[in-house]
Parts: sequence; structure tokens; C-alpha cells
Amino acid sequence: MNNQAGGAHAHVLDTARDPSLDPSFSLYLDAARGLAALAVVVAHFGYFRILDDAQIARLPDFGREAVIAFFVLSGFVIAYSVRHKHRSLADYAAARAARLYSVVLPVLLLAFALATLVRHATGLPVSDAYELGKPWLYIPFHLAFQGDTWGFAERPPWLLPYWSLDYEAWYYVLFGCWHFLAGRRRWLAAGAVLLLVGPRLWLLLPVWLSGVALYRWQQGHVLGRTVARAGWLATVVLVALWGWCDPEPWLRGVAQQWWPFAGIRMGSADRVLADYPVALLVWVNFACARHAGFGIVLARLARPIRFLAAHTFTLYLSHALVIGVWQTLLPIERGSAHEIVAIAVAIALTALALNPLTEVLRKRLLRGFEGMLARAPALRTP
Repeated sequence: MNNQAGGAHAHVLDTARDPSLDPSFSLYLDAARGLAALAVVVAHFGYFRILDDAQIARLPDFGREAVIAFFVLSGFVIAYSVRHKHRSLADYAAARAARLYSVVLPVLLLAFALATLVRHATGLPVSDAYELGKPWLYIPFHLAFQGDTWGFAERPPWLLPYWSLDYEAWYYVLFGCWHFLAGRRRWLAAGAVLLLVGPRLWLLLPVWLSGVALYRWQQGHVLGRTVARAGWLATVVLVALWGWCDPEPWLRGVAQQWWPFAGIRMGSADRVLADYPVALLVWVNFACARHAGFGIVLARLARPIRFLAAHTFTLYLSHALVIGVWQTLLPIERGSAHEIVAIAVAIALTALALNPLTEVLRKRLLRGFEGMLARAPALRTP
């Protein structure tokens, strides 16, 4: 998968190093990630009321399902990376931090700068404007991915998708502790991380770990092409039925009733009972796609798939910023075709403009983190 940013939003899988991951499967995962990013954007066109009610009714909302697919992909990619790329905790930590912050840092700073400028220049209300009064507190807070730990439910201005990074970043930390440490140190470090992040992040951890399990499972299992295609088609049909029936609101109510921590809001984890079956469908879909023989079709679309995959992280994180600025400064005629197209073009141009910057920043951050961690020889022990 592509090499632009962190977790499920990045990495080209080196099929030469891992024969079980052939080029067609790598392309499939890139396509899945690109489509998931587009699904989130479309879902937010409904969430932010850019589409009218009739359009929202016609378009199934797969935004949350797309994020769950990202989580499964993230676990898969991280399991691959520690097998073939990052053989020490220092290498792993430097790579993960550089991937995340290469996109998070410029987009987060841009969000705070634009929100502050708009608020002071126009006097218009800005979402989460209270954070603008204390950027010295909230910018480091968000860079530490604390927005969903324990009782917090904080988002940066105009960056609604940031919540998933608050989960994913800590799953990187937890996995790194467990994979690279041993004995008592492993248990103490993993326990400390779990205690630090709180119960909401515990709930979606099995979803992320299912991606790790998928990578390890497919190392030793092969499906016949007929079975793989039938399984793949079944998961597509079941996902479509899931979107049509939409059991999520009922399951969310059940989850909130069962939530044992009265003083802590469920926040972004309140859909957990729906997330588990969706994660299972994604898991089976990926497992079947590996052996379904989609290579010829995917090879013909390789260039657009790789191009879209290269921009998924910037697209995922920055699109809500574009929507937030647009909604604040300009009145939106809901459902207007020309406004939908104009906002979509603005989102695409923003992602395209940010992408070269984030790649340069990633390389510089990687060198910086590697140099810093080189001073800790214990972290460089395989």
C-alpha cells in the first residue's frame, strides 16, 4: 500500500519481500483504502448538511464502516511492517511518529490558524472556538492524541475525523510495547498504556488487532479461487444490506445502556456493537480478496488506484477543514449541484497541495526521530 502517511492511510507493501502479498492484493488494499476515504468524505457531505434531505436519503452512509476498514487495514499494515521493515523499537517508533506527524502537524496548525483568523476577522462563530483561546494548551494536547482518553471528548477546530487518530496512535504505542518488549517490561508497559488511555480505547482495540490477526492468518492459509470469490461477493452483499437496514442506531442505544462507566461519555466508541460485525465482514472480505484473482482488473487501474491511495491521509484529515471554513464563510444552498462540485473540488485541491509538503516533512521528521532515538541504544536492540 502507498507510502504517504501513517497506519491504514499509508505504506506500499513490498511484495518482493513477502511473496504471500502479491501485487494484486497490494493494489486491492490500496483501492479499499482509497474508497474508504471517499466514503468518509461523502458521509460528511451528509453530516454537515451540504446534501439535502432527499440526497441524504438516497445515499447510504458508510462513513463509520469506512473508518472500521481503516482500523483493520492499520493493524494489518503494522503487522507487516514489524516483520519486514522495523526490527527494533527505535526504528518502529521513528517510522510511526514520522508518518503521523507529517500530516497531523501541518493540518492541525492550519486548522488553528485559519479558525483564529476567521474568528477575529469576521466575528463569525467557529466550532470548538474555546480551544482557540489556549492554543499553547490544546495544540500539544491534540499532538499527544489525548482527545478520547478517559473523560475527554475533544476535537480540534474543524477536524472532526481527528478522533480516529486518537485511537490509532495509541494502538501503535501499545503494539510496539507488546511486540518489542519481553517479560515483565512487556506487561508493565502494555498495562501502563491501557491504563493511560481509558476504557473507550479498549473497546475498539479488538477491531485494530483483527488486522494483525489477518496478516498472521493469511501467512499460512490459502483459499480456493471459487471459495474466495464467493466469500468476497457475500461480504459485499452483506455490507450493502447492513447499510440498507442500518441497525446501528439500535445497537448504539444498547451499548450506551450497557456502558458501566457512568462518569465517562462513550463518545466515539458508542457504535462499538455495530463496529464488531462490520470489522468481521471487512476481515473476511480482505481474506477472500487475497485469493480471488482480481489481478487483471486491478492492474488496468493501477495508476489511479496508487494515486488515490497516496492522498488518502491528507484527504481524510483535511476535508472537514475545507468544509468547516466554507460553511463558516459562505452560505450553502443545500443540495445545490454546483456547490457540491465546488466544495468537492476545493477538497481535492487541498489534499493535492498538502501532499508534497507532508512527504518532505515525513522524511525530515524521520531523520530527526531516528537521530533522537539513536541516543537510546536499548531501543535499537531487535
